[in-house]
Amino acid sequence: MTAMNAQALDLLQAYRDAQAFDSQFASARATREANLEKTAQGRAGLLPQVGITGSVSKIEGHSSQPSDISYNSNTLQLQLQQPLYRPANIAVYEQSKLQVAASETQFEQAKADLTLRVAQAYFDVLTTQDALVFIRAQKVAITEQLESAKRNFEVGTATITDTHEAQARFDLAVAQEIAALNDLEVKRNLLAQITGKLPGELQGLRQGVRLSPPDPQNVRQWVESAEAGNFAVVTQAFIAESAKLDIERSRSGHKPTLDAVASYGQNKGLAFAPQLTITTASVGVQFNLPVYTGGATSSQIRQAISSEEKARADLDTARRNAAQSARTAFLGVQSGLSQVRALEAAETSSNSALESNRLGYEVGVRINIDVLNAQQQLYSTRRDLAKARYDTLVNGLRLKAAVGTLSEADLAELNSLLDTR
Repeated sequence: MTAMNAQALDLLQAYRDAQAFDSQFASARATREANLEKTAQGRAGLLPQVGITGSVSKIEGHSSQPSDISYNSNTLQLQLQQPLYRPANIAVYEQSKLQVAASETQFEQAKADLTLRVAQAYFDVLTTQDALVFIRAQKVAITEQLESAKRNFEVGTATITDTHEAQARFDLAVAQEIAALNDLEVKRNLLAQITGKLPGELQGLRQGVRLSPPDPQNVRQWVESAEAGNFAVVTQAFIAESAKLDIERSRSGHKPTLDAVASYGQNKGLAFAPQLTITTASVGVQFNLPVYTGGATSSQIRQAISSEEKARADLDTARRNAAQSARTAFLGVQSGLSQVRALEAAETSSNSALESNRLGYEVGVRINIDVLNAQQQLYSTRRDLAKARYDTLVNGLRLKAAVGTLSEADLAELNSLLDTR
């Protein structure tokens, strides 16, 4: 980890740190860079191939003549071959372009995945951080109620039961605080595992922020967009097209090939004239027609056809998964917005209920446990409200990821809703 001390961090900075630190994203980036070379490799099969060969030999022997044989033989040859008609090479080149396109889309998927992982980890920290704040606020309120119960018992206006109830709630709050502190530390370290920086205290949403519904608000439009633009769908479409070309490449095993060939060479040291140097040059075409390959070509064609069927089936699966992801995320946003509205109303009601119970306790029409229950209800509602807001925001990002439009700009927009002072 690049930094062990807590650092100020906002959502956008967390994403940029993760781009530089996260090992999963680094792997995806290296894979993309490696796959970019496939086009050059595929094009190489259509370009001239040039090679130089040479040899130096010492020849010695005996003959029926009085003198022995002994001479040096040197050869040097430059060869050039230019494919004129090689359908397999053309198919390989077209496949390489599709493979590069698929790799680019997979890298975009990796960026979207990183965005979601950072956002989820960031809001998980905020959720546990807010839970701790609410527990501490509740503990303060319980402490006040405990002191009030003790005073009332001392003057005889309350029983010892009120003190015991408040003390039990205080002890429970202390235990919850310890658990929340531990959970917060775990969540902060999970975020640091992605960004390389241990975050300090994060600010939540600004006061008065209103969450927007998805636009458009028609789930069918989101599903259709996901079926066409989801990164996994686009990637699988490229793979299916490449599999189709693989059938053509396999079928070319039955087709002839034609190459232009040229060579230039020198040969010095022949058996009949050891001191003679012969220079040769040739230009021509070379034709090859496979007649029988032991059934290998036919088998490769059948294999390629089955692979293409698999790729098409995988494309259908990717579309269905994308559609389901869009539906789930859309419903998550819609449900989250409804929960937020309901919990905002519940917060107002709970706050009023607490004030009423406090007043009723003071005048003797409510007992201590009523106040404690009202306090717990208020702070539980505030905790649930904060979590519902964060979950709704993350589901909004998931919805955009499902249709293949999630980008850093979406994080920047979300970051503007946070109080990052």
